[in-house]
Parts: sequence; C-alpha cells; structure tokens
Amino acid sequence: MRLNVQTDYALRLLMHLAVNRGKLVTIAEVSERYAISRNHLMKVAHALGREGFVETVRGRAGGLRLAKPAQEIKVGDVVRRMEGDFAIVECFQNGKGECLVTPACKLKGVLHEALGAFLATLDDYSIQNLVARNPGLRTLLASEAA
Repeated sequence: MRLNVQTDYALRLLMHLAVNRGKLVTIAEVSERYAISRNHLMKVAHALGREGFVETVRGRAGGLRLAKPAQEIKVGDVVRRMEGDFAIVECFQNGKGECLVTPACKLKGVLHEALGAFLATLDDYSIQNLVARNPGLRTLLASEAA
C-alpha cells in the first residue's frame, strides 16, 4: 500500500505548520522548503481547509495556520480524508471487481483487517507527536521569522 502524493504533502504541510505554530506560513515558503509545486500545495492546503485542519488568512500578510491544536489532529484522520480510496485490491471496490474467487476468498478479510490495523496505528498519533521533542525537524522547518 502506498499513500498518494496529496496525503504525503498534507502531512508535511501540517508538520510545517505545527513547528511554526503562532505564525502564519505561506504556500511559497512551504513549497520552497520542500521543493514541491506551489499549485499542488495550494490544492492540498485547500483540501485541508475544507476538512477543518487548516485555516487560511487572505491578503498581503496572509498565510496558513493550524485550525486546531496539533495534538487534536490525528494522523489517521488526515490519511482517511486525503486518501479517499482504500480499495487496495479489486474486490474492495464495492461490487465493481470481477475476480472469480471473491465469493469464497479469505484474502479480502485478511487485507481488510490489515487495513484496519494500519489506520488504527495512525489514529494513535497526532501531528503533535510527530513534531514534539524533535529538534532536528524544528531546525529543518522553523521559519526564520518564527
């Protein structure tokens, strides 16, 4: 299983905002720091805003900040909302699969259990857990003006 690029960027953006809490951070700053597309990052920021993870402040002195404390943002919630599709095998696709063995297959149950365990583990961690007591990350992501 592999997370999509949008989810990867969302988690990176949330960590960046958590490290720089108390400061508005621009898309340009994050884009430059991670060397990723501004346009793609704007789409990710918009999605995170729709989901209630990020607040945007418009205008010349605007930017982004976390919409709630980092300890309240569970990694599992972010992944669920950004991924949208956990059909890791054909038979997970709500009746769209054409696999011959689907009616008798035990693999589907095993994979469903594994996916549940994966998400449950992510639910045990918040964005705060990823940035707290992590001076190396702070060095890499802290804004000069923070």
